[in-house]
Amino acid sequence: MKTVLPVIILLLTTAAEACAGGRSATFFSDGVVVELEAGAVKGIAEIPLPAGTLAGTLRIRPERGTRIQRVDTQQLRPDTKGEKELDALIEQRGRLEDRLNALATREEIFTAAAKSQSGKAPRKSKTNPDPLQSIRRGTDFALAQLETVYTARRTTRQEIRRIDARIASAQKGGKSAESVARVAVSPKNGRVAARFAVGVPGWTPWYDIRIDNKGGSALVTLYGHVPAFSDGYKLFVSPASLAGAAAELPTVPAAAGQRARLAEYRMSVGEEYYGNGLFPSFAFMLKNSTGARLPAGEAAFFRAGEYCGTVRFAGMSSGRSTMISSGTTQ
Repeated sequence: MKTVLPVIILLLTTAAEACAGGRSATFFSDGVVVELEAGAVKGIAEIPLPAGTLAGTLRIRPERGTRIQRVDTQQLRPDTKGEKELDALIEQRGRLEDRLNALATREEIFTAAAKSQSGKAPRKSKTNPDPLQSIRRGTDFALAQLETVYTARRTTRQEIRRIDARIASAQKGGKSAESVARVAVSPKNGRVAARFAVGVPGWTPWYDIRIDNKGGSALVTLYGHVPAFSDGYKLFVSPASLAGAAAELPTVPAAAGQRARLAEYRMSVGEEYYGNGLFPSFAFMLKNSTGARLPAGEAAFFRAGEYCGTVRFAGMSSGRSTMISSGTTQ
């Protein structure tokens, strides 16, 4: 799933360039809801639908003065040219890997030959009147072959790096949409607004857990970290899941790569221990009596305003307790 969001970003960047008007993306805990407007050209408005678009979530509303006549959802043709290029690059890389393996075998052969020649005892004979010169020639030949192997291996590795860069570029530039909704409207320059959900990871939980000098309770703040997204979109975060989107819970404006504050809870704390050594040493029992379920995520711990480290927060259902300690620091 991690590879899907960059694909959506690439597609929606194209959509943002093609569509004027309002564009927004609302991040939920388990997906993203995209809203955008599109103007028709010669009576057809196109809504690109990225991979991962959830079936049944597409809604298209006519703007004032526009009438929707029909909606056709069509699969986009695969980028066969790009796929063939990528396949060729992968095949070429495989051949280079085979060459590296062959060069490794040649290196073993000529390394053994060089050792064999240098280890020979010189024996003079009628067919070999100068054994030292014969040994020297054999050794020089083996070393020359090894030098050729080393040069070929270095060249092959450089070529593999170039191929890897081309493969990455080809993958990044590939087609990103699975389908497109073509909306026939009247008049021919009419406008529509579309809304659909994409089933990809949404915001990532992050917590601040703060305990004052007195102890006994903690202020727990839940943040939603927003991943990178296309320029030109207004971003929002909802504390709900896609299933709870119909509840119309308030959303929070957000920025890509930043954390949006979603909720704040006061929770009771017990069994507290705090050490004074160089390395963080703490442990306490946190009880969730808020009625809300807290998803797992990372948490920064503060005591009396002092930052004491980051811990892995396993998540907690309402009415449950969990032990948080420095043994889970990251």
